[in-house]
Amino acid sequence: MQILAPAKLNLCLYLGPRRDDGLHELCSLFEPLALADPIEVSERPSGEADEVLCAGVTGENLAARALAALRASGWRHPPLRVEIEKRIPVAAGLGGGSADAAAVLRLAAGEVEELERIAAALGADVPSQLVPALALVRGAGERIERLPRSAPHAVVLLPGGGGLGTAEVFAEADRLGLGRDATELDELADRLRAAAGAGGSPLSFAELLANDLEPAARSLRPEIGDALDALRAAGAQHGLLTGSGPTAFGLFEDLAAARTAAERLDRDDAIVCEAGSAP
Repeated sequence: MQILAPAKLNLCLYLGPRRDDGLHELCSLFEPLALADPIEVSERPSGEADEVLCAGVTGENLAARALAALRASGWRHPPLRVEIEKRIPVAAGLGGGSADAAAVLRLAAGEVEELERIAAALGADVPSQLVPALALVRGAGERIERLPRSAPHAVVLLPGGGGLGTAEVFAEADRLGLGRDATELDELADRLRAAAGAGGSPLSFAELLANDLEPAARSLRPEIGDALDALRAAGAQHGLLTGSGPTAFGLFEDLAAARTAAERLDRDDAIVCEAGSAP
């Protein structure tokens, strides 16, 4: 069978204090994209080992770790071959690896207890992707409050080649002294819950959409600023960095407007897709 692992977009990302475990408190609004990795799952002969294949990704990937974690939890499904077709740019702030891992975990839904705990052990973005939906995300990614689906809208993504490590960006944010206190994060969460919970397009509360990691990411990749400028010049109603970058994105009212902007940009790396609901 084939399953899909949709990318996620950080409509905003507010950075809070660093915790004792080395992670940061966050307040973010995640939404799924139509952009997704197709994953082909088939059974292997009894007695053989699970096999996870992902062309272009070297070393063990997060999906392989997810399948191993299911086995360690006692999941007795026959051996599987999992083949991932990477359409989500790697290390681009779009949660592609987390999406793949979450899709693998969904194979055991209803059969393995505490999938959320297993997901959290794999990575901060994995729990939210177990059920791809608009969500207010707190903590380091483990506190998830799913919200009503937003009104239709579209995005243009400029991945910029990917390859910007999350840990590297957070370390740069610490070096720059970025971040907010816990009280401010709580206030922002309340405002986001009210605004996004109304079911409108994110463009209706664009004043709440910001990414505190942008200065750190731009410090490491100055060309991110050029991508944001280009998106705005092409007609984006709001331009932002997603996650830890380097992907810049522009918000548009609909797919037609996003496609028109992509034509104006005339960039090989531009990706146009619908946003707000999983494919």
